[in-house]
Amino acid sequence: MNKKATVFIGCDCDYGDARVVIFGAPFDGTASFRPGTRFAPQAMRASSEGGIETYSLRQKKDLSDICACDIGDLVLPYGNAEQALRAIEDTVASIAADGKLPVMIGGEHLVTLGAVRALAATNRDLRVIHFDAHSDLRDEYYGQKLSHATVMRRVWELVGDGRIFQFGIRSGDREETEWGGRHVYTNYFNADGIDHAVRSVKNYPVYLSVDLDVLDSSVLPGTGTPEAGGLSYGELIDSVLKLSGLNIAGADINELSPHYDPSGASTLVACKVLRELLLMLG
Repeated sequence: MNKKATVFIGCDCDYGDARVVIFGAPFDGTASFRPGTRFAPQAMRASSEGGIETYSLRQKKDLSDICACDIGDLVLPYGNAEQALRAIEDTVASIAADGKLPVMIGGEHLVTLGAVRALAATNRDLRVIHFDAHSDLRDEYYGQKLSHATVMRRVWELVGDGRIFQFGIRSGDREETEWGGRHVYTNYFNADGIDHAVRSVKNYPVYLSVDLDVLDSSVLPGTGTPEAGGLSYGELIDSVLKLSGLNIAGADINELSPHYDPSGASTLVACKVLRELLLMLG
């Protein structure tokens, strides 16, 4: 782990006592348009102090109630996606083996694959709930099997048909869209089908992945591939809170590129999404 200058607000519980364990995965080695997500974990930690409260008016809960521990960032090789994924997989496996719930701050969306590899190995019936502007179901991208644009195809290879539920999707090519129609559940443009997903996964372990570009680009412009027409902040949080009570095995939040929004607003939105996610999980 990198020595961390700070922790995410309210997440300073001792590891041994923690129910939820946060770590950063600062990798953006396959970014194809605008790199920079590797800076997100530290930017979110720094902005959370003074930028947001530990208390959520929506949930009437405080981060001090849940005993979360931020263990800092992994040291990941920028140019080696497979090695980075192995480091993430090992970390998530270790956290889960300790009886704790791993929550990862990306990084680009490919980092999700490392976490799912670890959890799918011990959770045979793992389901995945995925918020994103992009389906990420291409078999390869620029000749690469490991890419932010192929991550959900690789996840599908681990979990199988009918076990991935996608929301907010509003961009993709014809081939991956047609392929996805045969193999995953996709709710285009919004999250109206979240109640169906909750009913479908309620008896199974669930991995939750939130790609922040699911939000409309007017809400969060600080991302590598912004897409107009997305969810509002309130729509995303309302949907995430409907997952309360599910058997969440792990989660991540990814694809913030803080320097593309010099105002800092995108980073603060990401901080609030993470706070609400942590409180829901805790």
